[in-house]
This record gives sequence, structure tokens and C-alpha cells, in this order.
Amino acid sequence: MLMDIIKARHSVRKYTDRQITRQDLELILEAGNYAPSAGGGQRSVMVGVRNRELTARIGRMNLAGFDRSRLAGAYVSEEQPSVIDDAGIKNGFYGAPAVVAVFGQDRFLFREADAFCCAENMVLQATELGVASCIVSRGAETFSSLEGQALLKEWGIPENYTAVCFVILGYIDGRQPHTKPRKPGRVKIVE
Repeated sequence: MLMDIIKARHSVRKYTDRQITRQDLELILEAGNYAPSAGGGQRSVMVGVRNRELTARIGRMNLAGFDRSRLAGAYVSEEQPSVIDDAGIKNGFYGAPAVVAVFGQDRFLFREADAFCCAENMVLQATELGVASCIVSRGAETFSSLEGQALLKEWGIPENYTAVCFVILGYIDGRQPHTKPRKPGRVKIVE
């Protein structure tokens, strides 16, 4: 049941070395490809990386210019610490062996919404497959360097596209995180 998958999905930031299969990555990308998009325009572009060394390199690029002064909160999780919790983390992908970079068309009003719809579909598909995942931001910053621009050119990303977010993928190192209780007052119905 879909609601069971939604409730089972957790943001994972501790990964084993075990790589996901190409078949699982293809299914995860297919889920992203079928995400809703503004006006049915299907403008998002997704690049799956199943190379552990390249994923780690991009993960370090993701944190290279990270500005901690812009953080709204100072705590995410004791079980699955984030870069917000631990300034010692140097890989924005937390050692995940695979990643999907989601790109959106520049100057398109719904670029971020489309990209995050793709990301949500992918993490739900990953959950169904037993693959751990987490959505990571800081897309544009990641590829702003000469090294990043070279990767985009190598991947054939159009010049008028910018990375919006990432979906990191792998297998959890340790136990599944606890589900945080839902905050009251977040859901209302008006009739």
C-alpha cells in the first residue's frame, strides 16, 4: 500500500559500501521520470551516477562552499546526523555509493517544484526496493566550479539547466531511523 511506503521512507545519512544494482537505479530513475511536472512540460533532467568514487567527489563538491551561517536550525538527528549537526562531515552525500542529480531549466518558474517532485518519486521507489535514500539540496553550488562545469559538459547537460537537488542512494549502515512524531496542527480541513 502506498501509505505504508510513505511512512517507511526515512532520510538516511549513514551508508554501507554496498552499491545498488543498475536495475534498481533504472527503476528509481523511471519513477522520477513519471513525476508530475508543471503543465506536463517534463523539463527536469536526471543523471544517475553509480560510480562510488565519482559520487564521493561530487559529494565533496556539494559541501565545498557550504555556508553554515544561513542555517535556520541547528539540529536534525542524533541517529542520522546531517551537515547541520556535524561540521566535521566533508561529504554532502554521506558516503552513499550512488546519487541522482536533478537539473531544472533556468528561468522557469516551477523549476524547483518539478525537481523536487522527481526527487520525491525517486525516494518512494527506492523505499519500495529496500534502498535507503535522502534528498540533498545545494545543487547549483555543487557544479559552480570549473570541475563541476566540466562534469556537466561531459554529461551533456544543456547550458540553460542548473542542478536543483540530489537523491543519494545506498544501503543503510545500522538501524532504520525512528519515525519522528507528527507535529500537531499541520493538517486542517475546511468544509
